[in-house]
Amino acid sequence: MTTWIIIGVIVLLALALVAMYNGLISSKNRVDEAWSDIDVQLKRRHDLIPNLIETVKGYAAHEQETFSQVVAARNNAVSAQASHDPAAVVKAENTLSSTLKSIFALAENYPDLKANQNFLELQRDLTDTEDKIMASRRFYNTNARDFNTKLQSVPTNIFGRMLGFKDYAFFAAAEEEKEVVAVKF
Repeated sequence: MTTWIIIGVIVLLALALVAMYNGLISSKNRVDEAWSDIDVQLKRRHDLIPNLIETVKGYAAHEQETFSQVVAARNNAVSAQASHDPAAVVKAENTLSSTLKSIFALAENYPDLKANQNFLELQRDLTDTEDKIMASRRFYNTNARDFNTKLQSVPTNIFGRMLGFKDYAFFAAAEEEKEVVAVKF
């Protein structure tokens, strides 16, 4: 009788471990899928930028330094994306976002550019892509939170760490984006 109880406990323990492992794998796959969604949107963003620059160049040819900064930031973002290092991607993408603002600031100085259909369409596409990137980041953060919570909860935290699972980092706003915007009239 004691043997059956021991076997029953071992079987229950094994089933619990399998359930924990499968739960962690399922959550990990959701986080990886969310990261993949971010990758897709970042690629779309990176593909739009050269078209935007070419459109603006025709109107503001003497703004070469601005163009060079945007191209360099885009190239750094593409490299960071290829590295699959979330921290590097966040940093590079925040830099790219900052430099993209300079392109749109240029448009204010060139009324013909602001009225150009290609520029307006690219600006809409880029805005749409930025919105999708934000949504993808929220989706990623939600899945990362769920995975991290599962990994940090007892008893999964003991077995999850032994099996090599690690917490996922969250996407966070860049420091300059956290500053309060001054509104002056």
